[in-house]
Amino acid sequence: MGKSGVDCVRGRAAGTGALVIALALGIAGCASGEPRGQETRRSPGVRPSTPSAGPSASAAPPAVRVPAGTRAGFVVFDRAAGRVTVSRDAHGTVRSASVVKLLIAVDFLERNRAVSARDRALLRGMLRSSDDRAATVLWNRGGRGAIVSRTARRMGLRDTAPPPASRPGYWGYTALSAADVVEVYRYLLERADARVRGLVLGELRRATRCGRDGFDQYFGIPRAVPRPWAVKQGWSGFGLVPSEPCGAARGDVAGVRPVAVAAPTLGVGRPVLHTTGTVGEGDRWVVAVWTLSPPGTSFAAAASRITALTRQVHRAGTR
Repeated sequence: MGKSGVDCVRGRAAGTGALVIALALGIAGCASGEPRGQETRRSPGVRPSTPSAGPSASAAPPAVRVPAGTRAGFVVFDRAAGRVTVSRDAHGTVRSASVVKLLIAVDFLERNRAVSARDRALLRGMLRSSDDRAATVLWNRGGRGAIVSRTARRMGLRDTAPPPASRPGYWGYTALSAADVVEVYRYLLERADARVRGLVLGELRRATRCGRDGFDQYFGIPRAVPRPWAVKQGWSGFGLVPSEPCGAARGDVAGVRPVAVAAPTLGVGRPVLHTTGTVGEGDRWVVAVWTLSPPGTSFAAAASRITALTRQVHRAGTR
């Protein structure tokens, strides 16, 4: 996924690119203090595929503790049981960073039955290695914010909103919530055409260790949860070039060459990391976790925190 500092601000000439937060709802709302209580909450917000009675007190999942100073939201949906098993701040919105690339890909594939070899390469790079330039090309071709509006209507997303009108090229400033991310995956798994499902999830199952911008995108689900999984990651606010590059020598991404681009002034000031995807045989569980870290937090520290948090969330939501 990747958004070094400006996850989606790739190429001014191409549009801008960027990350996530529903500015219409108020950026400050996402950068403000921690929600009351650090314990796991159940949320009725994510629609279950089948009705289900609430769990008994004895079946309650273990509490999930969020690191001090970190704001977080998460949802785990069990497709076999047809219900949310654990959640916290499910409808809180944050800037999407590269997670919006899921919407870009689905929208492109549903509007274009025939996909050229060039476009397939763009989709592959965008989904596997979070290539920002590829995302910007497809974002501009699809009508920018219109992509978000179309997919939100089609998927029934409640919290998703396009970037503000003043930042039309910054795809990373799309607003998303953990609940809506879960709905995106459920749409792919349960309602999308098999062609769309196969291409998108097929690429996410092959997510590379290194993002195209040089950041290591194996945090959260890839490190906390055993395979099988399919993941789309997101990051922003850590600078344009990682302090500890994920080297191409590992064989994951050839020729990683981060391009310096001026970051927008949004006043958020907090680095963000997202880890989202499906886990388990048959994509049984859908997991979405986002975190906002204190200003100045290093990528390594934030990645360690979201990985530890995701391990707890996975344990609580899939037991």
